[in-house]
Amino acid sequence: MTRPRPAAGGGRQLGVAPERLGRWLDGVADRHGAFTDVDQADGTVRITCADTTAVTLRAPFPWTPGPALLTAFTTQARQSHRAAVLLVRRGRWAVGVFDGAELVVSKVDARQVQGRTAAGGWSQQRFARRRGNQTDAVVTHAADTAVRVLLPHAASVVALFTGGDRGLVDDVLADPRLRPLAVLRREPALDVGEPTKAVLLTTPGLFRAVDVHIVEPGDRDPAGTR
Repeated sequence: MTRPRPAAGGGRQLGVAPERLGRWLDGVADRHGAFTDVDQADGTVRITCADTTAVTLRAPFPWTPGPALLTAFTTQARQSHRAAVLLVRRGRWAVGVFDGAELVVSKVDARQVQGRTAAGGWSQQRFARRRGNQTDAVVTHAADTAVRVLLPHAASVVALFTGGDRGLVDDVLADPRLRPLAVLRREPALDVGEPTKAVLLTTPGLFRAVDVHIVEPGDRDPAGTR
């Protein structure tokens, strides 16, 4: 489960692993009373508890409502989907294809980008040009890596999740060769650190999580608005 954070409009937002969603909802019912209403709108499931607590669930992948709405949602949220991941920061990048939480193929690489300098004048300008060229090289090599590792799976993945430096990620995906993947890009970006193998392996915990917005009675103003 991801750490709860304040949500726009009030309440809290968090991510819940699909395998834990049923138990998490049981806990909500224990704390806030029976679910008095369960409906769906715009791909979300909306739950109202006996104490008026409101819970909105949004799955990271498409799902199909069934007669037992909450059962259909939780069951389909646990299904495996093949997804691609692209992480880029200055000097380092990582790519991978996951089947559910299982890593199918990956590549992590790095290329030196010179650190900052306190020098000024022509020296500073030369440094800026050199640093810019090194950053361009990172983008080029990261795109080449994505072409080699991710592109062969483009027909089977249902989404591309990205993280790191958004500008660099945008530059990598601007490569025409990666257009089949770029159209699958999902928002929001993954909140990750340096693109290492260890970090790459944590990404399913982020992109597979069910997005939850919970508003408890105390989160509302006295007039009852959020």
